[in-house]
Amino acid sequence: MATKPIGIIMHGITGRMGYNQHLVRSILAIRDQGGVLLSNGDRLMPEPTLVGRNAEKIAEIARKHGVAKTTTDLDAALADPSNTIFFDAGSTQMRVSLLERAIAAGKHVYCEKPISETLDEALSVAASAERRGVKNGVVQDKLFLPGLRKIAMLRDSGFFGKILSVRGEFGYWVFEGDWGVKAQRPSWNYRRAEGGGMILDMLPHWRYVLDNLFGEVKAVSCYGATHIPSRVDENGKTYVADAYDSAYATFELEGGIVAHINSSWAVRVRRDDLVTFQVDGTHGSAVCGLMRCFTQHRVNTPKPVWNPDQPQTIDFFDTWDEVPDTQVFDNGFKVQWEGFLRHVAEDAPWKFTLREGAKGIQLAELAQKSWSERRWVDVPTLAAH
Repeated sequence: MATKPIGIIMHGITGRMGYNQHLVRSILAIRDQGGVLLSNGDRLMPEPTLVGRNAEKIAEIARKHGVAKTTTDLDAALADPSNTIFFDAGSTQMRVSLLERAIAAGKHVYCEKPISETLDEALSVAASAERRGVKNGVVQDKLFLPGLRKIAMLRDSGFFGKILSVRGEFGYWVFEGDWGVKAQRPSWNYRRAEGGGMILDMLPHWRYVLDNLFGEVKAVSCYGATHIPSRVDENGKTYVADAYDSAYATFELEGGIVAHINSSWAVRVRRDDLVTFQVDGTHGSAVCGLMRCFTQHRVNTPKPVWNPDQPQTIDFFDTWDEVPDTQVFDNGFKVQWEGFLRHVAEDAPWKFTLREGAKGIQLAELAQKSWSERRWVDVPTLAAH
């Protein structure tokens, strides 16, 4: 069978996410495994072109990983007929204009989330892709985490019975940078003018997780907070952190399921992982992190009695059973990349379109509206196109 090359313009690969997850652990890993196997037995081999403003930096990355093509001229890369896909993992503020340029050039487009800063922009770029007839996608990586894939398996098996509620805890302490420990996240995350803020960053994630695993989001109530108002940036300069570093949101889902997710960069972790989800149902419950998942069926549920005068006798962690790894879970970003490449090459099924990404922006905007007006806000269905 044949090996077919597919050119991919990759923008934003000098950033942490673009470099680690998309270039090294996805595209280069696919290259090293011999490409993506197609349904007819052919293999699709990605051939990346690294695009960026810093020629020296992208050239160094290319030398390190054996990538043949780099350029600082995006227009030239878009004009090259050997390039089929444009991918962006750069800043949210630049994304819409970059996607529009790629769509106008007839390239299929794939990008990180959020796809824009506003719903109007998100719907506009989605409509542009649809009018031009190019295939399009947005990264929705958390659906491919081993922990959440185990939750999906439990759901499909009927383990939960009727799902009642979902509880999520995300975050960790991001150091302020002013007392000897440097911050471990970039300073733009905490500047509103640069597109930072927990609501815009994380609620698009929670939208696709909730919609796809538990039920469509119907309403939201959100509280945003900037707990740490001043931080120190990468150059050692103190700046005003005016973007939300935390968001506390409750969601009403289809079927009467209640979900609540806390997201914070000002919380210290005492739980199984940096993100955990607990799903409670009439027949059983499960708690998962990034990789592991624990369950408690109703027949194994202990019967505690409230007694504040005596020490607790039940070890509540010991009453849960771990879901075993019955399959190998590959890197979630890589798995989604493989799906998108098959979609482009042979029209394989694909649901994670730019319009799906727009739903995340919609939820972020409505969550901000909820917080500004201090009330519940309904989440209307977006028109198909």
